[in-house]
Amino acid sequence: MITYEHLFIGGEWATPSSAELMDIRSPHDQSVLGRAAQAQPADIDRAVAAARKAFDEGPWPRTSPAERIAVIRRLVKLREEHAEEIAALISAENGSALWFTKAGQPGLTRQANAYLKAAEEFAWEETLQPSDPGAPFRSIVRRAAVGVVAAIIPWNSPFSSAMAKILPALLTGNTVVLKVSPENTLSMNLLARLLAEAGLPEGVISVLPADRETSEHLVKHADVDKIAFTGSTRAGRRIASLAGEQLKRVSLELGGKSAMIILPDADIDAAIQGVKFGSLLNNAESCIAQTRILAPRGRYDEIVAGLKELVESLGVGDPAGESTFIGPMVRRDQQQRVLDYIRIGVSEGARLVTGGPEVPAGLESGFYVTPTLFADVDNSMRIAKEEIFGPVLVVIAYDDEDDAVRIANDSEYGLSGGVWSADPAHALEIARRVRTGTVTINGAPIGFDGPFGGFKASGLGREYGAVGLGTYTEYQTITVPGRAR
Repeated sequence: MITYEHLFIGGEWATPSSAELMDIRSPHDQSVLGRAAQAQPADIDRAVAAARKAFDEGPWPRTSPAERIAVIRRLVKLREEHAEEIAALISAENGSALWFTKAGQPGLTRQANAYLKAAEEFAWEETLQPSDPGAPFRSIVRRAAVGVVAAIIPWNSPFSSAMAKILPALLTGNTVVLKVSPENTLSMNLLARLLAEAGLPEGVISVLPADRETSEHLVKHADVDKIAFTGSTRAGRRIASLAGEQLKRVSLELGGKSAMIILPDADIDAAIQGVKFGSLLNNAESCIAQTRILAPRGRYDEIVAGLKELVESLGVGDPAGESTFIGPMVRRDQQQRVLDYIRIGVSEGARLVTGGPEVPAGLESGFYVTPTLFADVDNSMRIAKEEIFGPVLVVIAYDDEDDAVRIANDSEYGLSGGVWSADPAHALEIARRVRTGTVTINGAPIGFDGPFGGFKASGLGREYGAVGLGTYTEYQTITVPGRAR
């Protein structure tokens, strides 16, 4: 059993303010995976103070981009060397299928490489030509680090979410307090060990598992300059309101209820496979899951039949099992939330094609949900409007392409989506009409060089690549005498 009696504060393992350790339990069978300290407000204060001092007085913000890039490259290499251990820990803590957490490791490298490439090419400082050729001055525009960053991430994809925030924050010279979910304490403490080994200066980064109340203490802290948050839209609204009171910089990557539009000419078998990997990966505990399936009326029954076969074929069970595609939900309250939504769908009059609110036989000791498919769903139903965050698919019929786009856009969210068609050029035309931050065509994966984020209630700001790097900087203009050359 893994035990962490200390907290990673300012680059050192420190004695926590509370000696009580929390049991980290498997969502598969409730066995204890480890025990670990959890941060309290006093620990947050120490971490923020260390970050503030490191930013105001330490070397990190004043190092060159090349020096910071070298440190991050060491971190990336260390993470690659521990890929198997990382995958196993996340699967054990979260209930994600082990094959999925292993397959996701190269993606973490691609994510990091996109940030590193952006940092190497970034316009850290530019001299502008005046619009008036005779002006006796020139303007130097530089990108300055924001300051102390509070990065707050969810449990469902911890390493990806952590790297999406700490890599650009560190590359741009900020200091960071990373607040992680208690469920991911073991894997995130492994990340802390790698950060210590990478060679960051004292105070630059802390990694603290903590509950929501302690997280709010971090958000409100007067010495935090920027909040970078991934999580629910409800929590994002609360954070935005708190940040607004202090005029803190904030970026929010929030929830989604994404639509997959299957056009009449699409290869249905390929689209069904697209649902498997675009809608149900990671137990469908994913903000980008395309769980609203929009099907043309002329092929509706065919698509529902194909989805029924798919959903019933999915292996459900121990996340370490070779045949497992769907593991347990991360916690009992999340399991109950998903089961409640299934009951809501039935009460709303949707047709239950397969699945239901019964826990899979033989898996009652874990937080399992039977993968569920609803048909004859109206987009006004709660199961079509609200983010369920579990393996529940709804199939909605549409009349023509305009109707499909209207339904896809009829949502408070706007994070992701997909279009399937035999004509990729036409699919691109449809994708341009969908009001979401990302749209995939025929199952193409989301890349890391372009910006990622949401429209509407799916968030503010963007992550990944050069755009994501820029969100951790402030523009500073310095005007000096003399003409630009």
